[in-house]
Amino acid sequence: MKNNWPNLLSEALRHIGRRAVLLLAAVLLPALAAVAQQPAGPEMADQFRQDGKIYVVVGVIVIVLLGLLAYLVSIDRKVGRLERELRD
Repeated sequence: MKNNWPNLLSEALRHIGRRAVLLLAAVLLPALAAVAQQPAGPEMADQFRQDGKIYVVVGVIVIVLLGLLAYLVSIDRKVGRLERELRD
């Protein structure tokens, strides 16, 4: 079986029609232009860094990730215990 992607794509475009493609382009182009005009760096992080609150943000993220890790370890232990019970 040959690769028919080009034929399928052209058939799909014919099926959808030019109006739908133009409508999609008209909707997406302004959104892409708005994204392209955003500043290069996050302004909020700069403000947090100036206020010294970036360490609080990083600390909260670390605590949440450690909690998730502890939860996953506890689930792994429970599953391991259940697997051992099923084997025995």
